[in-house]
Amino acid sequence: MALFTQLFILYFYFISSVVSQVSEFISIDCGSTSNYTDPSTELSWSSDMDMMKHGTQVTVENQNGNSMQHRTRRDFPSDDKKYCYSLSTKERRRYLVRATFQYGSPGNVDAYPKFELYLDATEWATVTIQDGSRTYVNEMIIRAPSYSIHVCLCCATTGFPFISTLELRPSNLSMYATDFEDDFFLNVAARVNFGALTKDIVRYPDDPYDRFWESDLNRRQNFLVGAAPGTERIKTSKNIDIGTREYPPVKVMQTAVVGTEGELSYRLNLKGFPANARAYAYFAEIEDLAPNETRKFRLREPYIPDYSNAVVNIAENANGSYTLYEPSYMNVSLDFVLSFTLSKVNDSTRGPLLNAIEISKYQQIAAKTDSRDVTALDAIRYMATESVWANEGGDPCVPSPWTWVNCTSTPPPRITKIARSGQNLKGQIPSEINHMEGLIELWLDSNSLTGPLPDMSSLINLKIVHLENNRLNGSLPSYLGRLPNLQALYIQNNSICGEIPAALLSKKIVFNYEGNPGLRNEAQRKLRFKLILGASIGVLAVLLILFLASLILLSNFRRRMSPRKRDENARGGHLLDEGVAYCISLSDLEEATNNFTKNIGKGSFGSVYYGKMKDGKEVAVKTMSDSSSHLNKQFVTEVALLSRIHHRNLVPLIGYCEEAHQRLLVYEYMHNGTLRDHIHGSVNQKLLDWLTRLRIAEDAAKGLEYLHTGCNPSIIHRDVKTSNILLDINMRAKVSDFGLSRQAEEDLTMYQVWHVEHSVTSIPSIMQVNN
Repeated sequence: MALFTQLFILYFYFISSVVSQVSEFISIDCGSTSNYTDPSTELSWSSDMDMMKHGTQVTVENQNGNSMQHRTRRDFPSDDKKYCYSLSTKERRRYLVRATFQYGSPGNVDAYPKFELYLDATEWATVTIQDGSRTYVNEMIIRAPSYSIHVCLCCATTGFPFISTLELRPSNLSMYATDFEDDFFLNVAARVNFGALTKDIVRYPDDPYDRFWESDLNRRQNFLVGAAPGTERIKTSKNIDIGTREYPPVKVMQTAVVGTEGELSYRLNLKGFPANARAYAYFAEIEDLAPNETRKFRLREPYIPDYSNAVVNIAENANGSYTLYEPSYMNVSLDFVLSFTLSKVNDSTRGPLLNAIEISKYQQIAAKTDSRDVTALDAIRYMATESVWANEGGDPCVPSPWTWVNCTSTPPPRITKIARSGQNLKGQIPSEINHMEGLIELWLDSNSLTGPLPDMSSLINLKIVHLENNRLNGSLPSYLGRLPNLQALYIQNNSICGEIPAALLSKKIVFNYEGNPGLRNEAQRKLRFKLILGASIGVLAVLLILFLASLILLSNFRRRMSPRKRDENARGGHLLDEGVAYCISLSDLEEATNNFTKNIGKGSFGSVYYGKMKDGKEVAVKTMSDSSSHLNKQFVTEVALLSRIHHRNLVPLIGYCEEAHQRLLVYEYMHNGTLRDHIHGSVNQKLLDWLTRLRIAEDAAKGLEYLHTGCNPSIIHRDVKTSNILLDINMRAKVSDFGLSRQAEEDLTMYQVWHVEHSVTSIPSIMQVNN
């Protein structure tokens, strides 16, 4: 009685757990327009119209069998995007995820579709359609990494991606546990029901977990081939105790194959191999053996030491007949073609038996986009949930990025760019964005964003920020000036107020903050004040210098015009006190004239030497050979006169020297010498034509006219002659030698001046021919 009670409790617990699991089944008929219940399984199926906004619904022609789920399919564009279904899960619970594909009649399509199937960021399978009437099944056993998973289709190489059904089935807590589930999914490669009565698959309700058990009679799915002679099929109607780890269905365990001649041998193709696999064999003795009969066998091929050496004794291992025994190979390396042989041992009276096998490939879980980035992107998507772009599913970066983000190529992917300009985003910029440490560009301009800027001080890689044309307010955070890689910041046309951080202004970045009336550039205002103050001080300093210079010039002018001072100079006063000409040192003149080596003529009171100053200017230096008071007075007179008169037809005085008993006058050098040289000189002198002679006479007359009428008081030259009329490089005449000049008396008439001038001149000789 106690045993019966325990069995009843276990049975009730099993039934209640199965009922609970069925309520958690997710069954999606992709492309269907309505929800329904499948009468053959009594499972509820849902249309995908509410969860998938992309693709088109297509009616399948010539679908295989009478399956309601394969009367429609959903086709997606053949582009560079991915199209994803989101399925709710419980974190860390194990599930079987199944996707099926039945294309139907190809119609006018040139080639059947071939595309990629992803689970989150992990590549699940390459779906290759070769027979339009066949149902292609892909199953993955996972431990859910979060509250949802995404099944995505993309990357068609021929045709276009499509899907017929998508299913999610929770497992019992102990089922399909491995030591590697943190890093690997289980991609189901084969699940075979040996000894099956028909070609139909076994599934729910026969399997409470709704696994697909393929019949060994149906060789199309995995090309199962039996090779051993004497292989027979057996069955039983008795109940099988399946209370082990994986709970295979009783219906599967009620059939088997036996090797009546001592061997069972099969060959099975494994898609996606070679690879490491988790392999299970299911054994249950379903024949009534006599007391003296035994069934003992071992795995002969492939030879795996730990498993091939072990002997399988079903009655002993399973503690009796009609009880399940499931030896497992938790991590075994298998080839693309699995050839396996079970052989009876010598002391066995019966050949080997096999009820079912299940082989799953370890599928490396690909690194998903950093969860911190995903959280921030979800917050941005929540701000515009009605937009199509906000409903893009799957991993933001893998296998292809969402249309509005850029990602790194190294795992785990990080978001480098968010581009959501002009997308009617509303609300505040989410604070989660501060965790996107790989972000380089942020484009959230031309939206309806409000509130202050969030903390983004952790975004050390941020280069470009576009937040213009929103309704942001609050102050401008100081951390912006400390972002090491910031190159451009656009915040114009918002309601940001306060002072702009000085550190931000000092950085060499593109910074546009116009259209924020309350935003103050305090640093610029202070700089402007300093510039105005500095400019004002500079102007005042210049005015002061000009004023002082004017005073000095005025003082010098008055001193030069003082009659008493002029008289002192006329009496031989020291010329350095005069300040009326440029004083040149004797050493400079010695250097310029090469110690007075090149004599170019003789003046009224000494020799004339050629010189070249340091600045390249050519000069004529007159020396005073006689130190008599008369010539000293003449020296002072000529310096005083030439210092105050300037005319283009008078030889300009450059400077003078009065030191070491030397008195020197420095004139501009006249390259063509004197007029006398051209009229009475050597034959090498340039001949003067009549027009040149006339121009020379006119130039000399203008120079004398300036002395007579342009100076106040007037000056009488008193020594006009052809040797005192010099010719410059352009043959223009200039009057020189004012040593004998004197100021005209106040009562001297212009006629007397002209008469005196011409009493000593020889200008008519200009018109003479050369001797």
